[in-house]
Amino acid sequence: MHVLPDSFEMLSSPCLEDDPWHKFPFTGFVAMLSGLVTLAIDSIATSLYTKKAVADDSEERATPMIIQIDHLPTTTKEHNSTCSKQLLRYRVIAMVLELGIIVHSVVIGLSLGATNDTCTIKGLIAALCFHQMFEGMGLGGCILQAESTNVKKSVMAFFFSVTTPFGIALGIALSSVYTDNSPTALITVGLLNACSAGLLIYMALVDLLAAEFMGSMLQGSVKLQINCFGAALLGCGGMSVLAKWA
Repeated sequence: MHVLPDSFEMLSSPCLEDDPWHKFPFTGFVAMLSGLVTLAIDSIATSLYTKKAVADDSEERATPMIIQIDHLPTTTKEHNSTCSKQLLRYRVIAMVLELGIIVHSVVIGLSLGATNDTCTIKGLIAALCFHQMFEGMGLGGCILQAESTNVKKSVMAFFFSVTTPFGIALGIALSSVYTDNSPTALITVGLLNACSAGLLIYMALVDLLAAEFMGSMLQGSVKLQINCFGAALLGCGGMSVLAKWA
């Protein structure tokens, strides 16, 4: 909501040289490239998880206990297979979403730590609190759906918790040499924002919203779909308001 416009503004700044920054839409290109790279990571990770699951399943089928399970009705085995595939998707989604949020959180923390404007800091802190809360809720739901081990859950929660403070600390450390309007700062933060935007747009539309709306629960009820769509619009509206200060 705010990352992509910020990137457009930074990479079209008059402080940058006309060639090449004003002659090529780097923000859109990097965001598109980031979305494609995220798609590749999503696809490859799903393939690797699936191959690992198939290999583990083949080993388990060699045991006598699993041989008895093979005599279960076909519908039961199909249900187990569907649940297993869905669980794999949840794990990949949680991993890729964590990656996107980490990149995004570092950029936000860097901007907050490096700024010297008190008014800007107050607005950023308020927006950041709500922003991180909603991101944490979304990521937490994905982690729970992935049914990972407690160690993996703790590691993912830890990295989510420390990335923004790390970005803030890095911004404070660089504040003496960091200038908002310097070409280096504009290019670096602008490209990182574009990268984050492409990744998060892909995750939001493909792995989160589309996965939920195309799932069996929502597809079985038009009324529930309408309610969820309304809730999604309310969420977009709320984040649009927060983007005013972010």
